[in-house]
Amino acid sequence: MNDRTALPQTETPAASAAEQLAPHAVERLKGLRAQGSHEGIFTSDLSVNEFVMVRQAGFEPLGLVVGSCVYHLGIQYGQWSTSMEMDVLSQAMYQARELAMSRMEQEAILLRADGVVGLRLEVKRMEWDKDILEFMAIGTAIAHRTGDPGFKGVGGKPFTSDLSGQDFWMLLKSGYRPMEMVMGSCVYHVAHQGALRSLGNLGNNVELAQFTQAMYDARELAMERMQHEAAAAQADGITGVQLHEGSHNWQPHVIEFFAVGTAVKAMEQADALVDALNPQLVIPVND
Repeated sequence: MNDRTALPQTETPAASAAEQLAPHAVERLKGLRAQGSHEGIFTSDLSVNEFVMVRQAGFEPLGLVVGSCVYHLGIQYGQWSTSMEMDVLSQAMYQARELAMSRMEQEAILLRADGVVGLRLEVKRMEWDKDILEFMAIGTAIAHRTGDPGFKGVGGKPFTSDLSGQDFWMLLKSGYRPMEMVMGSCVYHVAHQGALRSLGNLGNNVELAQFTQAMYDARELAMERMQHEAAAAQADGITGVQLHEGSHNWQPHVIEFFAVGTAVKAMEQADALVDALNPQLVIPVND
């Protein structure tokens, strides 16, 4: 379900990115640093510790990159006594997040970034309509200090990662690099329990097997889809996996299960890079 496609080969990535972004976004990015340039300022949501560790890893922050998508969700009703995936809503949540992610990536491309770290995906409901959600992707675009192209993500695009600056440094130190942030979503209707069965459980310690199975199935679907994205990226694994649940004020018994993590791959010539990342003790020989 990954809609983030490669850029056309007939134009430069930066030119293509500028055409797809809002004019105000392009103007803002022009005032930021780009890879290989010290003109302009950098912006970042990294903490001071994260900032130091990203620079220790050989990267420089370029700017805060943002992608947004305001999305109207379609209508789907679950059967009262049946546990089932709400595929209309699952697809909507996927597509809206992918649109926000792709726009954030376009901003990173315009800065000629190697990747984005500290990426956050946020969802909020618009007050004026219960069926409208805003999806936002935000993170810090970074570039390798020497311009080494070996850190790019899938298809030569900037990598994306929700790892902190410290975790990013540790990942490189272990000989792996981030490829892209991968995710899986499943919106699921958990069947209601009949009145007689509810009365039978009253005052008893008993597992609600129907609910247990529904929650299991939904989480497994979300995690499986996340794994498919990592496999498509030809990653070796996924780090920092998180599982989230949210109802987004839908009808009762409808829950979204969301799995997200960073797909990683072992680096070639990793030993030399790891040696460069190791702190060096310097002892002065003069008084």
